[in-house]
Amino acid sequence: MTLADIEAARRVIAGHVLRTPMLPAPRLSALTGAEVYVKYENLQVTNSFKERGARAKLASLTADERERGVIAMSAGNHAQAVAYHAASLGIAATIVMPVTTPFVKVAATRAHGAQVLLDGETISEAQARAETEARERGLIWVHPYDDPHVIAGQGTVALEMLEEAPGLDVLVIPIGGGGLISGIATAAKVLKPGIEIVGVESALYPSMWNAIHGEQRPLGGATLAEGIAVKNVGALTLPIVRALVSDIILVDEEHIERAVNAYLTLQKAMAEGAGAAGLAAMLAGPAALPAGRPGSSSAAATSTRASSPRSWCANWSARTGSCRSG
Repeated sequence: MTLADIEAARRVIAGHVLRTPMLPAPRLSALTGAEVYVKYENLQVTNSFKERGARAKLASLTADERERGVIAMSAGNHAQAVAYHAASLGIAATIVMPVTTPFVKVAATRAHGAQVLLDGETISEAQARAETEARERGLIWVHPYDDPHVIAGQGTVALEMLEEAPGLDVLVIPIGGGGLISGIATAAKVLKPGIEIVGVESALYPSMWNAIHGEQRPLGGATLAEGIAVKNVGALTLPIVRALVSDIILVDEEHIERAVNAYLTLQKAMAEGAGAAGLAAMLAGPAALPAGRPGSSSAAATSTRASSPRSWCANWSARTGSCRSG
């Protein structure tokens, strides 16, 4: 994965995926002690940064592959992104979702024209069904994070952030399977080599933490951040995270709830738990974060934490934000 790949992805998705605004958030700045900006990826048609990777991947398919159709597994944002962009490209899409997926997300995916199959209690079980369907029907697999085109598409977030806020020193980014942080880190570290990249996982699903640190912390449980409740990290994303990410912070449910509440009450923006993970890390304690002026990214918004004279930036459900020190 290179900066050139990400710049190429930006050209591919231009005109099909929004360049979302990144705006200052004075009240989050007062809360955290940083100068905070929020990048509103929730303004995408399907309300998530996932559209970037989905469009980049689907646009890369040959005419024969488009004719065969695509398949993906997801409990929400990736499902809707694939369904929406597949429809716009005239590609038949099948999405496998766990039976526990909220009805509203199933309905939204079907509304974009995809065939939805409900199978399994977990994403892992849904993936097994999707792999079977792909083999039996000859469908093209669109992985939610472990695909070079998807990673490159997500990396376009960093291009926009650093163009609008070049003074950022730290990016704090939620981690599920690692597609978003891998793309952002790849671009950011080339554009600004001294920038720090910090990942955030739910303490209940420390899959990337375990892989990086060689630990076996338990995985599982009900979490508000279901969008990053991933048990398996990517084969492509793991080495990128290992090479480019400075640290991974684990956040508990209390701090995720506080972060979601802060977005709602202070920003009047509804952030999902996964998107609020970056802000949750800053609320948990600035000592965990490296020094510098940060920015962050998420599926709907982002925020930052700072301990004077340091500043931090975190991430929510539009999934991308940034901050600068005051």
